[in-house]
Amino acid sequence: MSKAASTRTQVNIKVGIGGWTYEPWRDNFYPKGLAHAKELRYASRQVSAIEINGTYYSTFKPETFRKWHDEVPEDFMFSMKASRFTTNRKVLATAGDSIKRFIDSGVSELGDKLGPIVWQFMPTKQFDAEDFEAFLQLLPKKEGSRTLRHVMDVRHESFITPAYQALAKKHKVSTVFTDADRFPSFEEPEGDFAYARLMMADAKLKTGYAPKALDGWAERAQQWAESPRKRDVFVYFINGAKEKAPAAAGALLERLGWKPPEEAA
Repeated sequence: MSKAASTRTQVNIKVGIGGWTYEPWRDNFYPKGLAHAKELRYASRQVSAIEINGTYYSTFKPETFRKWHDEVPEDFMFSMKASRFTTNRKVLATAGDSIKRFIDSGVSELGDKLGPIVWQFMPTKQFDAEDFEAFLQLLPKKEGSRTLRHVMDVRHESFITPAYQALAKKHKVSTVFTDADRFPSFEEPEGDFAYARLMMADAKLKTGYAPKALDGWAERAQQWAESPRKRDVFVYFINGAKEKAPAAAGALLERLGWKPPEEAA
């Protein structure tokens, strides 16, 4: 890969894992004896992005977001799941107060390290065009001076329709792409940025995915960054054989020409 291509992928393509607190990673990812309080610092120098899962289940304070911001490198990026109380409801149009509470909890303290917000829906949640558009209208475009980016993690086959695609385009939100057999997905990531959650890691493989598969994902990520237009790309290794996620992310980053910003401490 040329030096120019390597630089471009560092800027446009982020690759990472879901969360940073996971017991099995203390056997095969984190150095033996590493203090739990130093795990985010270490992980953020081995991958270029992390999807925060805890925000789906709990509310965090502004000082916590500020602490996370300060522990990671300058070019690092956090995605985060929105609170489940915003999406796990019968009528999405009633989510306004929950959305406001989540946004007001301090997410903007991540500053330039704040990536897309993931709005994850239950696999049983079916597409209702009127109600879903009402939900999309509730999503804030900014928090203070910070522009917010939203990605929909829709998990019911009823969303795989041009009517949903039209709404997503109208409201300028992206849609999660996944390789998981159990969740439907469009064939390519849709939106102003591409967001992939890869879930098919194999525990028997050292890096979770076979070398040829990782070669293919590297090629696809670069294609997503260029087509149908230049855009940011986020690729997360999530679920599946989760203990292999850091190795898979590292192997993909290596193929993209990424270099750790500094030695982990």
